[in-house]
Amino acid sequence: MSVDNVLAAGRAAAEARMRDTVRLYSQADGIFDRTTGTTTPGAKTTLYEGIARVKPIAQAAGEDVQAGSREVRLLEYQVALPAGTQLASGTRVLPGMQVEVLASPDARMIGLVLWVTGANFGDQATAWRLITEDRS
Repeated sequence: MSVDNVLAAGRAAAEARMRDTVRLYSQADGIFDRTTGTTTPGAKTTLYEGIARVKPIAQAAGEDVQAGSREVRLLEYQVALPAGTQLASGTRVLPGMQVEVLASPDARMIGLVLWVTGANFGDQATAWRLITEDRS
């Protein structure tokens, strides 16, 4: 059996486990209105919307950080997208982009917004894995 055949079988098996639906997007900077004191969020650009597997990174205990006047625990998640996922020409996944869980068999995940901190690449990977964190 060739490496290509094994990879194809591995990628099919990885996709079969992708039961969540996500949207990967970038968001422009918000615009602050000095008169009203409010910030209007910047426009979102969707880079991918489709199947994925979202799972917490088991060994990640999380990190407590100060965000404004409250303490927040940063928990890491791995978001696996189909290996063949292509973004618009010239677009790369960069830290700060976001992944929103749109649908999941685990209803508690729906609406979760994760911040991309890194991406793993490889020609023999069975999925395209993004490293993200929950900043809520």
